[in-house]
Amino acid sequence: MRQFRGPILSEAPSTSPPPALSPAPILGDGLGAAVADLESLATGNVRLEADPRARAIKRGMDVVLASVALLVLSPLLALIALAVLLDSPGPILFRQERIGKYGRSFVMLKFRTMVADRRQRNLGPPAGIPERRRTHKSPNDPRITSIGRFLRRSCLDELPQFWNVLRGTMSLVGPRPELPHIVAQYEPWQHSRHLAAPGITGWWQVNRDGVHLMHQSTELDLFYLEHWSIGLDLRILVRTLGIVLRGVGAF
Repeated sequence: MRQFRGPILSEAPSTSPPPALSPAPILGDGLGAAVADLESLATGNVRLEADPRARAIKRGMDVVLASVALLVLSPLLALIALAVLLDSPGPILFRQERIGKYGRSFVMLKFRTMVADRRQRNLGPPAGIPERRRTHKSPNDPRITSIGRFLRRSCLDELPQFWNVLRGTMSLVGPRPELPHIVAQYEPWQHSRHLAAPGITGWWQVNRDGVHLMHQSTELDLFYLEHWSIGLDLRILVRTLGIVLRGVGAF
């Protein structure tokens, strides 16, 4: 596996990866500016995109497993929705724009874990300001609701993304979708992670070291793209289940 190149968003240039994984950025409008046009580059070392049968198998697995998950988990989803609704006023679902396959933006769903009017309420500055500027999160953020803290730790806030999988904007396994303002600062080679549909879980989630952030770990996404197989996807899903059962989620 490649070694980490250091902080991806730094001004220092990094060593270029193989040409097949080095799309040039294009300009665009709105939040999707600076993403790459990758459709013509989905070949070569990107095993998943190079084989139409592989894409069909992966999509079929996504549809079947996501459908079963939504059906089996529907009572749990209803209970979580009720808990979110009773815990604090506001919508049940949190919708956020993310960048997906080929640099296309989409709306990712989660159960809401923060107070809905957090920008208007005088809650004081969030705890861990220096940490938030680096990770966009802090463990003692006062804006997180009581049920929200549990949902984040257990990863249950991610369950609505099975609907994203059914719609085809996400996959069960793939690179985690990033925020547009972070993607806008990518170096050209980093856009290679957008050659596959983003996943609810992925190689980064089951191999993160607690030090490098998602946008600093593009090498893990490239490893996944180059070594994809049904077996690898199943391995990632099993390891993800173990992580969830241990309660090692986001705060």
